[in-house]
Amino acid sequence: MDSGSAKISCTPICFALEYRDIDGGAPHRQGAGGRGGNHADQGVSLKVLGTVDGKERQLLRFDCFDNNPHYHYDPENTNVRIMLDTTLTGNPLRWTITQLRRKLPAMLGRAGYDQLGLQIDPSLLMPALDEVEARAGEMAVRQRRTVRHNRGTQVIEAGNIRFGLEMRATGRDGGIAIHVLGDIAGQEVELLAFDCFRIHPHYHYGPTYKNERIFWDTTLVPDPLAWTLGQFKSGKLPAMLARAGYPTVAAALDEGLIAAKLPEVEERAQAMLRTPPAAAAAA
Repeated sequence: MDSGSAKISCTPICFALEYRDIDGGAPHRQGAGGRGGNHADQGVSLKVLGTVDGKERQLLRFDCFDNNPHYHYDPENTNVRIMLDTTLTGNPLRWTITQLRRKLPAMLGRAGYDQLGLQIDPSLLMPALDEVEARAGEMAVRQRRTVRHNRGTQVIEAGNIRFGLEMRATGRDGGIAIHVLGDIAGQEVELLAFDCFRIHPHYHYGPTYKNERIFWDTTLVPDPLAWTLGQFKSGKLPAMLARAGYPTVAAALDEGLIAAKLPEVEERAQAMLRTPPAAAAAA
C-alpha cells in the first residue's frame, strides 16, 4: 500500500494520510493487488510510520471506513486486524485520533515497536495530532466519492418514493437505469440507483451520501434488471433504503402501493429497452 498522500512528522515516527475508495467487486480492479472483490467502502486511512532496519514501515494503520472500519497492528508483518463497533465508538476517525492521543506508545508496544513508542516526545505529539486531525477531517469531506445522476426521463410516483427510469450511456457501456428517489428536507434526493449496464452493471446505496457501489457478478446475475425488480417484488426495498442511510424513508413506505406500481415500472423499463436508441433520444 502507498504510504499516503499527506505526511505529518513527529520524530521518530510520522503520520501518513490517504483517502481510500474501494468499489465492491469492481471488474477493472479484479486481480490488481488483491483488491478486486472487496466489500464496497471508503474513508480516510491513517498510517503510523517509522524506520525499522533502515526502511520505512507501517507500524499501525487505521482504516476509518464507512461500513467496515478497522485498524491494524504491524500491518506489514503480523497484521493483527481489529474491527470497530461504531455503535459504541461513534465516528471512526474521531475515535482514532482519541486513541492516538491517549494510547499511542502502548499501541506501538503491542505492534512490537515499544522502543519507538518510548522515544516520542508528548509535547511534539499533540501539535502533530492537531494537524493530523485537521487534514484528515478535510480529506474526509473533500475526497469523498459521490455521484449525481439524472432523475430519469420517466418517473413513476409510489407514495413517499418515486422510480425514475432512463436509458444511460457511458462510453462503450450503458443500459437501463432505475433511480429510487425521495424527498429529504424538501429536496429530491436519489436514495438508490441501479445501473443495469451491458458490460459492468452495478448499483449504488445512497449515491449522493455514502455512495456504496456494488458490481454484480454477471455469471450469477445475467439479467440485472430482472434481479433489481425481483428485489423490489420480494420486499427488500425497506432494508436497502435503511442501508443507504434513509431509515425514516424506509419506515414510511407504502408497500402495498409500491407492489401495485411495480408492474408499471417493469412494463415501462421493458418498453424502453425495446426502443431503438435514436427513437429514445428523439422522444
